[in-house]
Amino acid sequence: MKLVSLNTGRPQDIQANGRIVRTSIWKSPREGRLRVTASNVDGDAQSDHAVHGGTYKAVYFYPSEHYEYWRRELPDADLPWGVFGENFTTEGLLETDVRIGDRLAIGSAQFLVTQPRQPCFKLGIRFGRDDMVRRFVASGRSGFYARVVHEGDIASDDPIRFVERSAGSISVSDIFTLHFDDGATQDELRRAAAAPGLSPSWRDNFQKRVS
Repeated sequence: MKLVSLNTGRPQDIQANGRIVRTSIWKSPREGRLRVTASNVDGDAQSDHAVHGGTYKAVYFYPSEHYEYWRRELPDADLPWGVFGENFTTEGLLETDVRIGDRLAIGSAQFLVTQPRQPCFKLGIRFGRDDMVRRFVASGRSGFYARVVHEGDIASDDPIRFVERSAGSISVSDIFTLHFDDGATQDELRRAAAAPGLSPSWRDNFQKRVS
């Protein structure tokens, strides 16, 4: 497993659908070693802290393996690393294998997996497609957020390793599916809500759905 591309971006104003939207979804690959702090990567910043960033969504991981799928789905789209707004484009780290609460090391930094990504309308703006959020959810290729549990320095091509696996937890893929599944059982919802390390907003969502 390794970090294929390290991407950052600053807030900018984009005109979309007749209005100005402030967003940081435009991210570009960076060279050299960068510092990762508890809030983000050096050179990166979130635009709307009500829904982005914070302790539990400090950095966003997205598997490079998904790019081939999107090249088939969106043959006319330009898809450079970082186009999904991810800080870390990875190799060998899929949502089906990663669990909520898993602890990962890259360079001298360590991260705790907290939740899948639930996309907002800004993903549609980035791709210039009104159907992009729907397509993203339907694909199941969510990527995942993590909080920084140990600050450090990282760079592209750094290996990624599991420091600790969250035994008995739930995979990123499964919890993403449950989030949108109106037919989820009470046991499934309880298990999701009990996942160690899960972000409070997702935990609250599952707890509210338990009768």
